[in-house]
Amino acid sequence: MKITLTVNGDDYPLDVEPRRILADVLREDCRLTGTHLGCEHGVCGACTVLVDGQAVRSCLMLAVQCDGRSVRTVEGLAGPDGEPHPLQRAFSAEHALQCGFCTPGFLMVAAGALEADPTIGDDPERVHGLVESNICRCTGYEPIRRAIMRAAAESASLRRR
Repeated sequence: MKITLTVNGDDYPLDVEPRRILADVLREDCRLTGTHLGCEHGVCGACTVLVDGQAVRSCLMLAVQCDGRSVRTVEGLAGPDGEPHPLQRAFSAEHALQCGFCTPGFLMVAAGALEADPTIGDDPERVHGLVESNICRCTGYEPIRRAIMRAAAESASLRRR
């Protein structure tokens, strides 16, 4: 089936089998390997991307469902000049990654949440709920929570300027 995926602002005209999942098409056809596949059941969150601004598990979504929609992967977080996203800076500063396998999923779920509601970082319970949506076997989650709250504060500071 012929589709066009708009990923990180670039169009990818593709011919895909209707049964192929978005994660596989992003990794294999678009060569964007930042989206990781962990459980392939939608549980771990490593494959999280934004589709039309909403966080989705790309292992549960068919690529054909994204025809004509906007997909954003972890590769699309950095600014046009390559400047890291506030979340990327915060994850580094707070040591919110170790092996890094889950990191793209956490970055994307947090980016979607912060873009939908920039005040989420003001509520530790909401951040806790956000972090609970993905699985990390290395960090103990606290550095990830701190990183999200730090990025929210940095983004709020930039908006006030």
